[in-house]
Parts: sequence; structure tokens; C-alpha cells
Amino acid sequence: MTGGTAVTATDPSALLPDDTSTALLVGRVWDPESGGPRPVRVAGEEVFDLFDAAPTVSELLETTGQEQIRATGGSARWRLSDLVGASLSRDSERAHLLAPIDLQVVKACGVTFADSMVERVIEERCAGDPARAAELRERVGQTLPAEIATVQPGSTAASALKKVLVEEGLWSQYLEVGLGPDPEVFTKAPVLSSVGYGAQVGIPEFSTWNNPEPELVLVVDSQGRARGATLGNDVNLRDVEGRSALLLGMAKDNNASSAVGPLIRLFDDSFTMDTVRQERIMLRVEGADDGYVLEGENSVGRLSRSFEQLISATYGTHHQYPDGFALYTGTLFAPVQDRDTPGMGFTHKHGDRVSIRSTHLGTLINDVAPTSSLPRWQFGIRALVNYIHGHGQRR
Repeated sequence: MTGGTAVTATDPSALLPDDTSTALLVGRVWDPESGGPRPVRVAGEEVFDLFDAAPTVSELLETTGQEQIRATGGSARWRLSDLVGASLSRDSERAHLLAPIDLQVVKACGVTFADSMVERVIEERCAGDPARAAELRERVGQTLPAEIATVQPGSTAASALKKVLVEEGLWSQYLEVGLGPDPEVFTKAPVLSSVGYGAQVGIPEFSTWNNPEPELVLVVDSQGRARGATLGNDVNLRDVEGRSALLLGMAKDNNASSAVGPLIRLFDDSFTMDTVRQERIMLRVEGADDGYVLEGENSVGRLSRSFEQLISATYGTHHQYPDGFALYTGTLFAPVQDRDTPGMGFTHKHGDRVSIRSTHLGTLINDVAPTSSLPRWQFGIRALVNYIHGHGQRR
């Protein structure tokens, strides 16, 4: 798709939610002065250092109440416009924004929308070959029954539909997690590996068919309580997963394949889970050299499973997360428009700018680059522990 109105901007106010005056926003900043990450609260242009209250965002959400978060920080330490400028220019010598999560495990749900479920079936049937996708898309669309888009997963009607599809030889592992009682939940990225606002996202050189996945990300504490929400880009290699679902790790977990941000908006009386159940997440991809523009939308209200169902499939007596987890909730968006060769669909090019925006969560901006060209990921859990110990936070 070409044309339309850009959702990108370098104005720091464009990073923030539309109703920022009432939003309680927390995140992380890389502080060159101390050589490590600092949890922060963002209030308009003012950015407050919360490290003395809690050295990690994970601990902040576990131990610190909202009123304490609002009151903590003293005078502002940074200006948001300075952080945005450094982040977009990727100037590591200046303070800049990081992904707003740290010790949380990064989990993701797949096949949570009927539309994207059908695209996964197409990927599977064409074995990851984009040249066959258009033909199969038409054939699969004509073959699958219309009620597949509206049936409730795990219901009696879904079981009956499954029986029909099995008898007709149309059953797929993607239809199983899309229609069956259990959703797909997988580990998207290692702890501390997600990138934030302004950083580059990576595409490995072995992939030639890939796309962004704009998603709502729930931030959940160690007790399974959703504490807030943010935006995410679940970078996806369609050709790799299409070859085999057993290559999911190769398709989903690569350097800078998880982008989260710009900030976590904490749930409160004016911003609740019900607020984001109907969130519209807008995507815009702008080519660096070819003038190409792709626009799309992820309508969270069309999720086939509730947030509560996705959280309970991730956390419970079967699995705990002592430091909490961030949960990508899936995407409706699956681009089918041709970018270059007719019939080959969309794939990223190096230098693409990906902007993901919603009314209540702000804007996440990242540029696409080969994974081999990205800075090596070096700041992990050991480095974080050493940093905290070296700065007076021995608990």
C-alpha cells in the first residue's frame, strides 16, 4: 500500500500517548555516566531516575505502588527530547531509551486472530516459498469454511469444525492452536535482549521473506497480574517458519528480533485492561530508498482469545515467572501486498523504518538492518547484576 498519513515523527511528544497528562509511564534509560540502565518515570518532557527506589523495572512493578512511583525521583534528571534525539541517532555516548522491560521473560502468543491463522496455514502449505503464496491464498480462501473466522476456540462448534476439516484433509497445526482449547505460547527472546525505541531490528541474511508484527504487549508480574501494557514488534521470518514449525526458534529469536516500547503504561483507574481490549495499533513501514510505504492495522478487539486466557495459558501452577513476564498477544496483521515482483508479496529491505503507534501507548520506531551489522548483544544478566552491586543496590 502506498500513500496515507505518516505516524512517524521525531517530535518527542509523538512518542507519548495522546492522553499523556493522565498516563503513568515507566521505562529504562541507558546512563553513560554510570555505565548502565536506570528505571525511569516519564512525565511529559521530564524524565525521573527511579534507580534508588528499584534498580530494575521488574522489581519496580513487584514492590512499588503507583503513588510511590509518581512521587519518587526528586528533580528530573533527563529531558525526553534529548533521549529521543539520542535514540533515533543511535548515539551510544549519550543517554538514550532502552526497551522498558528488563528481567521479565519475553513470551509471545501466536495464531490469536482468524485472519493471521489463515496466513500461517498458507505459509505451511507453500513450505515458506513466497512465489507460491498468492496461488495458495486463493485456493485456501475458497476451501476453508466461512465460520472459521467467528468460531470460539475450544468450543463445541470449534471441535465440530475440526472434525470436518480433518475428514477433508485440511487440518493444520496452526488450525489446532487457532481453534483448539490451548493457544500457542512460546518464548520470544532471552531476558534483556529486547531493543527499544530508535534501535535497529535485525533480519538474518538467511531470510528472504519476512515482516513486522505490530502487537500489544502485556507486562505481567510474578503473581500473574497484568500491571501495564506497551507496544511490540515480533519480527517474523515467514520463509523459515513456513518450512517447518519446528524452526520457530530460528524464525522468531534472533539478534534484535524483539522490539518493545516506547514505555510501559501502568494500569490505573483511568487506564485498564478494558481500555486496551479495543486498542487499534497502527503500523507504517517506509522504505529508505525506494519510496515504498506499507500501512496496516492490528485491531486488538478482534482477538479470538481474551487477555485472561492468554495469561493463564502462560502462568499458573504449570509455570511461574519470579521476575514477571512480557506477553506479546499476537497480531491481526499479515501483509500480502506485493512490494516488487508480482506474486512475491511483502518482505523487508534494509533501512526500512517501522513505526507502530496506538492512542494510549504512544509510538515505537525502529529501523531494519541485517543482524550481522548490528552491535553485538553484550549487556546480559551478569552485567546487570554487577552494575547493580557496583552502585549501592545490594539487597
